[in-house]
Amino acid sequence: MAVTTTTSICAKTTESIVLGMGCFWGAEKRMAALPGVIDVEAGYAGGDAPQVGYRDVLALEQQLQRGAATAPRNHAEVIQVSFDPTQISLRQVLIAFWQHHDPTQGDRQGNDRGSNYRSAIYTTSAAQLATALATRDDYQTALTAAGRGQITTEIKQLRHYNRAEESHQDYLQKHPQGYCGLGGTGVMFPDAAAPPVAAAPAPLAAATLNFARQLLVFEAADCAFCQLFRAEILDGWTAATPIRATLATLPPDGWTLKQPLLATPTIVLFEKGQEVSRFTGYSGEQARFWQWLGGQVLTPEQRKIAFEQGTERPFTGSHLDEKRPGTFVDPITGAALFRTDAKFESGSGWPSFFNPIEGALTLHADSNHGMHRVEVRSASSGIHLGHVFDDGPPPSGKRYCINGKVLRFVPD
Repeated sequence: MAVTTTTSICAKTTESIVLGMGCFWGAEKRMAALPGVIDVEAGYAGGDAPQVGYRDVLALEQQLQRGAATAPRNHAEVIQVSFDPTQISLRQVLIAFWQHHDPTQGDRQGNDRGSNYRSAIYTTSAAQLATALATRDDYQTALTAAGRGQITTEIKQLRHYNRAEESHQDYLQKHPQGYCGLGGTGVMFPDAAAPPVAAAPAPLAAATLNFARQLLVFEAADCAFCQLFRAEILDGWTAATPIRATLATLPPDGWTLKQPLLATPTIVLFEKGQEVSRFTGYSGEQARFWQWLGGQVLTPEQRKIAFEQGTERPFTGSHLDEKRPGTFVDPITGAALFRTDAKFESGSGWPSFFNPIEGALTLHADSNHGMHRVEVRSASSGIHLGHVFDDGPPPSGKRYCINGKVLRFVPD
């Protein structure tokens, strides 16, 4: 496809420039939101082959990954940004470009790896080239001051631009649940008046968090997966582990991430300011999330009971003598399971209850060990709690025989 620096759209003079910011889906959505941008098109550019498609780019990248020494230069996934220079300048477009992705990662952007995901600016005039180089140097100054690395962005004259397939155009509008990368370094361009983009959200203040153990949810604006995580887990949070959400891409001052954030949402567990584990991405896998969290906060014995259908030895568990008014809850989610007024002395050696809180449990046939029993699990986390028998007191006649070590008691 031929690219011109100016064209006439609705009787307005427009300018265009081709930018590589990693996967072109997110890049297209980010740059299309800028005031003054008229059109954004996904494509491929910067490679040796005059004509390519998506499969061609992937096939060549696989050759490169296998170490093909004579392979040609591959194309990058790019976007062609057409804008009205009377509403937004090329400098402003490039400032948004620098701030909306991480230009220090080489042949990578987030969790996308390969030369086809390289950061790039492909220009069509000497003036564009000069502006690209000038903004690169300005942003490098800001990155260096923030302790970040060197910019690896390829800045060259545009060649061999190909429009991407129709399925890749406006991809995130067609597929709102599509890949939602974080992007950005959190470092602002050193020209506060110039960029038509919002300032990067500030990291959470460490003093407002639990230093011993804290969960942080790193979100992104307009991220459908983040909204789903909020609706299914975060909004009803009752777990003992404190949790906070942030739009910042950096941890609290003095706290440390083991590696950069790659996608949203990313849920990171910190202990004493250090990342100990993370859960990346969410598309409705509630059981997998709670199992991940349980693997971090439960003791080895609790994990054996919860995830391997283990059983504590009788008279060794917790809460056998607990009679205070209160609620026994799931040790991972904090969801209520039983009330003290439904507890009774069964003499079995395990905490026993004749009624659960409505909707708190699920029941499952269990034929292990040559017996036919009914297993009891927590509805919120899916962990194994114990079994239910038909030898309990009125009014239910049931005996919910529960491992005390996978119960947490919350007094009224």
